[in-house]
Amino acid sequence: MKILSVPKKDLKQIISIFNREIGRFVFFVFVLFFDSIYFSENVTNSQLLINILMLAGFFKMYFRSTPRVKELMIYAVVLGVGGEYLFSRGLSMYTYRLENVPLYVPIGHAALYGRIFMFSKNSIVRKHHKDVEQLFSIFIIIFATIYLLFFNDIFGFVMTIGVFLLLWKRPKDRLFFYSMYILVAILEIGGTAFGCWKWPSIGFEVFEFLPSNNPPSGISLFYFLLDVSCFFIYTQRHKITWKRLKNIRSITT
Repeated sequence: MKILSVPKKDLKQIISIFNREIGRFVFFVFVLFFDSIYFSENVTNSQLLINILMLAGFFKMYFRSTPRVKELMIYAVVLGVGGEYLFSRGLSMYTYRLENVPLYVPIGHAALYGRIFMFSKNSIVRKHHKDVEQLFSIFIIIFATIYLLFFNDIFGFVMTIGVFLLLWKRPKDRLFFYSMYILVAILEIGGTAFGCWKWPSIGFEVFEFLPSNNPPSGISLFYFLLDVSCFFIYTQRHKITWKRLKNIRSITT
């Protein structure tokens, strides 16, 4: 495994950066308990509190980010709202506990997007990106296979294959999306375990030939839409800068 060849000093830095940029977001999984079925039935409905906490975390991260990340985070919130209503309310791909779209969800998408972006663009991580990518890809394959064999998660496995196929000719995006796959999987496991949202037993509650676990493993496939959309809007707003960057890349390659 390539990751074992990374110098210990660099490996420690990568782990530290992972904990700083992504590990903190994992803490939010435990905050989801306050929007759980158990908490709402035995204590009180505190979805409003989680919305406030997520807003606070979002703005804290926003004001500490670079201008580019700030702009991408705003796009992610706007597109996240539209995507949630489309996939959850429109296509019944999954259903939230109160059959709404909690405010913390699209805001969480933006925070997740920003955290992974900063991790994947860090200089020491980029230096050893192939080693990290191999480690993450092995984890993803094992994870999706376990879900397929033990939970009959055909829907998730098909989406996982889709992730690898879409990244086949996009090597520059692999680190970002492998990281996103893992973080989304952790978030989905926590959210569904608490009953904050639920996935149907078949894909889109329509396709019987696609049995699904709750949650399916490869849901990060749909985050491609968020990333591509954010990136497209950014390049359209900064056409001159983006054109200059492409010219530099063509010269260096």
